[in-house]
Amino acid sequence: MNPRLWPHYATPADLAAIETVPLSERGLPTTTYAMLVRAARLFGERPAVSVLPDGQQWRNPVRRNFADLLADVHQAANLLHGLGVRRTDAVAIIAPNCGELITATLAAQLAGIAAPINGALSGGHIADLVARAGARVLITAAPELDESAWKTAAELVSAGAIDTVLLVRPTAAPLPTGAAPSLPGATVDYLTDRAAAYPADHYRGARPEPGDMAALFHTGGTTGAPKLAAHTHANEVTDAWMIAATTVLDERAVVFAALPLFHVNALVVTTLAPMLRGQHTVWAGPLGYRDITLYANFWNIVEHYRLATMSAVPTVYSVLAQVPVEADISSMRVAVVGASALPAAVRKEFESHTGIPLVEGYGLTEATCASARSFPHHPRHDSVGQRLPYQNIKTVRIDDDGTWHDLPRGSVGTLVISGPTVFGGYVTGRTADGYTLDGRAKLVGGWLDTGDLAWIDDDDFIHLTGRAKDLIIRGGHNIDPAIIEDALLSHSDVTGAAAVGRPDVHAGEVPVAYVTLRPEATVDPDTLRRWAAELVAEAAAAPKQISVIDAIPVTAVGKPYKLPLRAEAVRAAVSEALADINGVATITADTEDGTTVVTVATDPSADHRAIEAILGRYTLTYRMTGR
Repeated sequence: MNPRLWPHYATPADLAAIETVPLSERGLPTTTYAMLVRAARLFGERPAVSVLPDGQQWRNPVRRNFADLLADVHQAANLLHGLGVRRTDAVAIIAPNCGELITATLAAQLAGIAAPINGALSGGHIADLVARAGARVLITAAPELDESAWKTAAELVSAGAIDTVLLVRPTAAPLPTGAAPSLPGATVDYLTDRAAAYPADHYRGARPEPGDMAALFHTGGTTGAPKLAAHTHANEVTDAWMIAATTVLDERAVVFAALPLFHVNALVVTTLAPMLRGQHTVWAGPLGYRDITLYANFWNIVEHYRLATMSAVPTVYSVLAQVPVEADISSMRVAVVGASALPAAVRKEFESHTGIPLVEGYGLTEATCASARSFPHHPRHDSVGQRLPYQNIKTVRIDDDGTWHDLPRGSVGTLVISGPTVFGGYVTGRTADGYTLDGRAKLVGGWLDTGDLAWIDDDDFIHLTGRAKDLIIRGGHNIDPAIIEDALLSHSDVTGAAAVGRPDVHAGEVPVAYVTLRPEATVDPDTLRRWAAELVAEAAAAPKQISVIDAIPVTAVGKPYKLPLRAEAVRAAVSEALADINGVATITADTEDGTTVVTVATDPSADHRAIEAILGRYTLTYRMTGR
């Protein structure tokens, strides 16, 4: 093994030694395409990807080695080049995970720029992302893979946004016997069928350079319209190397992947990083971790493929902790968790149930993907991990006017990151020369504002304390919801917690919390409220109400999604305030561009002045209907 490329990196103490060698001297491939070419040369006949049709058919994957994968990417990229895709052109991608989607994503980065989009977003958000990306070619799911994606494609074509549609099909599906389905106004064909006519041994177009754009990844869209974050090839290669450079996993380690490829984790952590090491990745079917049959068979899958590691969100591990282990899972060396806070109960149950160390990681789309990692044999359970090599971190205080002030180590502030993985900005426009990027106040002097509150210890471990934008403001006093959530999560019956602000006439907001419980839990909300009140240091931060719900809302990739809970808290407060007013028919609350809007529907007998007088006592946005 090349020690220059792969230094010893198994303990927190290794970080300083690694950084004595400049990153530029590590000998990294220059682009994601160069990574694939290198993998085909070094590991050509070694299994690269095995894709399961679904959780039930886990014994029947479609497998390709690295040489096969390169050939497939060449053909698909040459097809895109033949369709006019060039270096600064985006290719929109909307499809569930399948074997062809891996090829499509890498090919789009070779011919132009990949723009993966979550098909579960609203039609308006998808249309906006396609327009901002400037994509004219869409790679999407054939109807038999995902009917909703096909309908979205039809809407985009009908609106004149897309003129070429290339279809990907379910993994291991029989080859189509007829022509592709048609859409008036667009050319439609199956990706693999059409690509078969193109060369597999080389790429016809100009190869990308390190500074060229590789992908446009949208943010989650949890506070209004999602933004498009621009990643260069250098961003992705560097972050993939930082992830792959771990001594815990060697070249023979097998990686499990189940997150959707429209998310950076799926691309960087479970596609590019294994490619650098020549590791075999086993992909779940199109439903990923939402496939119920996957859980029933999961431990057999671990044994069958000798899986060494996996990456998922806390809810996945909560479920797996309840699945009986009736297989040899000794190959699994470490499981990685991220995207949201890890409840202590989930960690304890998973590790005691399986014997597999559960380690946290930290990252965000604007920093390509990962920025911190933990160590299975050097646990720090109060931290999301140590910063990755060559990434710089600090905390700052941000004044109301936007001025930053550096804080000493150990001080809680806004976490900021700099280094080779920080993105160039969000796409705000497009010219003949390419995209216009803007940091949108997230970038200051090369430093990225993560929006997270944290403190940093002397070993460069990050200790998150909450989200700056999630602060509950009670009478001008800032309350970090994390202190409430941590208190609730310390109760053995609580498996999830989210604290939000509820409108209050006197204080502006008061904290309330929503929790999920273990199946056999007997604790009641009032007991949990008293539990939290005893543990939260500040009386003002003690939650005024606890509500038990079936699940904490999350985004498509498992990140906590508090907007529905904030909306529910607002609706409940308004409902209570208007309980004695006649003529109020219904009260609803929805989030519009990050703002909660209350709609009060009334009948003709309602006293609208009285209603408005009550609503005016709160700081909220409302509308009335039925006057």
